[in-house]
Amino acid sequence: MTLSACGDTLPFPTPGGQDLVVVTQTGPLTYSADEAGAATGLEHDLTRLLAEELGVAVRHEVIEPGEIGDRLNGRGYHLAAAWLSPAADTGIESTPPLFSTHDILAQHEASLPLQSLDQLSGKTVHVLAGTRQAATMQRLAQEIPELTVEVVDQGDILDLLEALGEQKVSYVAMDGHLEELANQYVPSLRSTLKLSEAAPIVWWLGKSPNPELRARVTAFIEKVRQDGTLNRLKERYFGHVRRLKQADVEKFLGQIRTTLPALRKHFQEAERQTGIDWRLIAALAYQESHWDPFATSYTNVRGLMMLTEETADRLGVGNRLDARESIIGGARYLNILRDGLADVPEPDRTWLALAGYNIGPGHLNAARTIARQLKADADAWYDMKRVLPLLARPQYYSRLKSGRARGGEAVIMTENIRSYYDILSRNEPPLSAADQAPRLSRPPM
Repeated sequence: MTLSACGDTLPFPTPGGQDLVVVTQTGPLTYSADEAGAATGLEHDLTRLLAEELGVAVRHEVIEPGEIGDRLNGRGYHLAAAWLSPAADTGIESTPPLFSTHDILAQHEASLPLQSLDQLSGKTVHVLAGTRQAATMQRLAQEIPELTVEVVDQGDILDLLEALGEQKVSYVAMDGHLEELANQYVPSLRSTLKLSEAAPIVWWLGKSPNPELRARVTAFIEKVRQDGTLNRLKERYFGHVRRLKQADVEKFLGQIRTTLPALRKHFQEAERQTGIDWRLIAALAYQESHWDPFATSYTNVRGLMMLTEETADRLGVGNRLDARESIIGGARYLNILRDGLADVPEPDRTWLALAGYNIGPGHLNAARTIARQLKADADAWYDMKRVLPLLARPQYYSRLKSGRARGGEAVIMTENIRSYYDILSRNEPPLSAADQAPRLSRPPM
């Protein structure tokens, strides 16, 4: 990434005056927008928090891969947040580091694993334009004979990795932070070779940043590093991706092809009735029964959504083994649980409701009481996933009217659903705008 000049410095952001202008790029680590246009992403959320700290609105300008240098040349902005490392030899100032990362080589599991950089000789490595990996590979190409670097300027890194999974390309350079997330979409991906040393992730402030803004941003980064905000955001977006194993992902992808088509219409009808994204309902159903309409547990919860007899009666589900009835009943029950958490902001509201689906609202409320006693945030999934397992410990459940519960299982179940939902969102389209009822806010992946 090279820059030849810096854009004009914008005035310091002020309420009702100058918005905080952030240049960014789409990607799993930075910024994405769902089908309704709602923006999410780790760096999106961080810059939104910065704007709140400054008391101003934030405006994100999303640019294409490889265009960040041109965008920052001669035009106004306050900062660039696009999973960037310091811009060497350009005079561009940057913030203190937010994270640390390194570049790795991804390859298909069917290929012989590369163990050293000299084995890249004669190989072709694909990289996304404008990324740190592109600069890394161009540097290595000068050192390693017959190494070819193919720069891709369309799509995102997950598109490139899917091409790797289909063996359309042989090697892809990627950010190490993406490895576990990418394995959810491309279970055949393997990485055995580190391409670079650790590098900081920073925001770019330009050649002549506003001194007051530079000081405020620096103080903000120091604050979020120390008060746990950074860790909570990382947990929100990536804390669930370590649960599923390769075999789990491969089996689920197979079920999407073979079993989901017959059930899709029922999940979509459930969305039209409840407003919940049909892919989230399907992810919940897969975790509960692996999409088996006749599933039955030893506790006599039954059907595709594994409803208890009491819950089914309450919801008017006459036959728990009927796929359509079960799906719509389960979606309505999830809505009831979400309504009971009306004061909790998304996405935590949905994750807590999913945990309540597993252990029941009484146990969930008991766990939230424990959280408050421990001075934890009862509205935050980041805190609750550590509190819920305490429901199985006598020193806690013995004092509760609801009694003992397998809270740890509820955490695992919820994290798995989040991963299945990620995969479905990547592989299955949403309902068209004309086909859906007003939908609940989609929790970020």
